[in-house]
Amino acid sequence: MKPLLAAFVFPLLFAASPVLAAPKHGDTIIRHVTIVDVEGAKTIAGQAVVLQGDDIVAVGVDAVIAKDWRAGRIVEGKGRYLIPGLWDMHVHFGGGPELIEENKALLPLYVANGITTIRDCSGDLPDQVLAWRGEIAKGSLFGPRLLSSGAKIEGIAPVWKGTIEVGSEADVDAALDRLKTRDKVDFVKITDSTLKPELFLYALGRAKALGLRTSGHIPMALTTEQAVDAGISSIEHLDYAYNAGAKDKVAIAADFAAKRIDRAEANRRLDAGFDRGTAMAAYRRFAAKGVAVTPTLNGSRIIAWLDRDDHSKDEGLAYIGPKLRKTYEWRIERAAKADAAAIAARHKQIEDVATILPMLAEAGVPIIAGTDAGFLNSFNYPGFGLHDEIALFVEKGLTPAQALASATRAGPAWFGWLDRYGAVKPGMAADLVLLTKNPLEDIAATRAIDTVVMRGTVQDRAALDRMLADTRAKVAAWNAGPAAR
Repeated sequence: MKPLLAAFVFPLLFAASPVLAAPKHGDTIIRHVTIVDVEGAKTIAGQAVVLQGDDIVAVGVDAVIAKDWRAGRIVEGKGRYLIPGLWDMHVHFGGGPELIEENKALLPLYVANGITTIRDCSGDLPDQVLAWRGEIAKGSLFGPRLLSSGAKIEGIAPVWKGTIEVGSEADVDAALDRLKTRDKVDFVKITDSTLKPELFLYALGRAKALGLRTSGHIPMALTTEQAVDAGISSIEHLDYAYNAGAKDKVAIAADFAAKRIDRAEANRRLDAGFDRGTAMAAYRRFAAKGVAVTPTLNGSRIIAWLDRDDHSKDEGLAYIGPKLRKTYEWRIERAAKADAAAIAARHKQIEDVATILPMLAEAGVPIIAGTDAGFLNSFNYPGFGLHDEIALFVEKGLTPAQALASATRAGPAWFGWLDRYGAVKPGMAADLVLLTKNPLEDIAATRAIDTVVMRGTVQDRAALDRMLADTRAKVAAWNAGPAAR
């Protein structure tokens, strides 16, 4: 090669060499970490994850990422396990306008427990919660991503406050129009306190036609399968799914509708008539129609065993304001009025109901982790309760991988968002939790939180501890003030 030509060619080759290409830049790199592939139920060691803004932009072998990427912040993940952010798909805010600040103080508890998204299933502060949803999305309020049903649909003069009362098909149409158009809800919640069974089914069908997902409580005068066939998207609370296993459920629903039996007798007959074959046929039907179940098992367990368990020294009480604690009394007093036979029945009921968890999994029904935490639901602590819920899933027969999927992938799947949430890979949201232990070996590892990344922002252990301390301090101040007297 002539010297003059070489002078031009060699610099060009040097500049084009991929080995010497300029490194790319992210905001944060998590290095030397073991990624938990929740979908595959396996771990991948020696990885690095690059975050930029709200996104995961690169994932790969640590040495390769370290060569190709630079970032302003490095998080050391050696000996740590990285999972997608946790989702609590059944929470409540409420208790009336006087409790707004105490409810608002619960939001950081979710983040401190690794929960980056929550699904509000309606209370009596629907407009306030919708406002929080917007503030969190804009970044003016700190908290997990908040998805909400807004006000629930109910019958006339229901037990629950903060509802849209409907007594006709026209009322249902107007309610759904408000929820979809004005409130732009993320889904619709329908409950059964006073709602006519035929309007319950009508509401499900109309919501589906409008492209709205639905969840709810199924009237005793209907079978669970009727709700499934009408288009319900998720069944809240495991007992409704359990009722689908009764051989004579159609007759029981008819007898209740005709007022030949009361609710207690209907429940007794449903429990006595449970049959595995009938149940599995029903659950395969759920799965075929894409209907999910949110068990809220731990909340039910707490209520069932209030006669035995002393919650007066629960650490979680330090995070619950005095007015919210007072809302616990309603369920506590109801449980205390039960006689010995009723207490024994509720103990048996919770144990019987829990047996269907592995059956649902076997049938392919999506199981969604949700706590039912919030006002009224005694000693079921926001944030902390999700770890109790999925631990109970494992105790009752699910694998740690299945329980972990219920809290990381089932929620996004229900909303149709698995292209954005539920995995650690490029293109996914930068919502992550760094654990000190492997949750596929022991689901209790979800409590061993080192760092939470939410919308790309890193919250290390010190920051998480400050969130908890700040909430404790607020509650302590409320306890010492007029609200506690």
